[in-house]
Amino acid sequence: MGTRLKILALCALLFLPFALAAADVRTLISQGHADEAINTLQASLNGNSKDAESYNLLGRAYFSMRDWDRAIAAGEKAVALAPNNSQYHLWLGRAYGEKADGANFLSAASLAGKLRNEFETAVKLDPNNIDARSDLAEFYLEAPGIVGGGRDKAEAQAEALDKLAPAKAHWVRGRIAEKRKDLTAAEKEYRAAIEASHGGAHAWFNLALFYRHQQRWDAMEETLYRAVAAPMDRPEVLMESGEVLFRSGRNFPAAIEWLRRYLASSNMVEEAPAFKAHYLLGSVLEKQGDKPGAAQEYRAALALAKDYSPAKEALKKMDR
Repeated sequence: MGTRLKILALCALLFLPFALAAADVRTLISQGHADEAINTLQASLNGNSKDAESYNLLGRAYFSMRDWDRAIAAGEKAVALAPNNSQYHLWLGRAYGEKADGANFLSAASLAGKLRNEFETAVKLDPNNIDARSDLAEFYLEAPGIVGGGRDKAEAQAEALDKLAPAKAHWVRGRIAEKRKDLTAAEKEYRAAIEASHGGAHAWFNLALFYRHQQRWDAMEETLYRAVAAPMDRPEVLMESGEVLFRSGRNFPAAIEWLRRYLASSNMVEEAPAFKAHYLLGSVLEKQGDKPGAAQEYRAALALAKDYSPAKEALKKMDR
């Protein structure tokens, strides 16, 4: 083997442990093992504080637990170390957005500016980043003009998504139509998204959310049944459909069934961590009067993510 090949082989061996570790951590995060993922990442960073991907994954683990401050701190380090990575900017922007939701007016305005900058940078770095474009479109639609919002800007993102992800483009236009109070056009766009996605679960779920916004409860529930029976292009739909039923005070038995189906599945995802599913299942069981079952689910959530505050507070309330 020549000298150059030997050097390349050595480099591959040096980076292989991290590649395997990163893949393992992504699996931990997707399965909701937040504590284990965080401990693994912190140990890795103690030996290599310049590892941008570990900081990104650490931020995402904290994000899943609703620990926005730590998610932001880790995300900022990831972006500082790898400023040209579109995904790192996207996740940092998401953390800023969640933090802004619970902030006072002045703090929220400052965070909104940071959020917009991160999403716009993510799109600039990778114009084909579908998640970044759809998140940016939603920001433009929801944010006031003083912090950079605007429906025309959201429409521009929909036009860009036409070629990348037609179903997403229809979803954005449905949201725009809702903002205009044109409910007929909005429903038409959401149904067009279902057709463009070939009947995918996520598009059905978005239509159900539209019905929920309009308090069309029977239509919402019927459409959620369509969503969980559809091709599961986004596995989180199963958990989120159960959550929507619970939050709407509708059909708790179906909510329990869907949450248990998700927890028993082999296809959990980061967007729906197992500890949150356990917490939601506990919440539904508690509503139905099954306090022992609820406590068991809250403890199951905390076994995966000991600092997950909704489960901690729920269990503490039950123990009073």
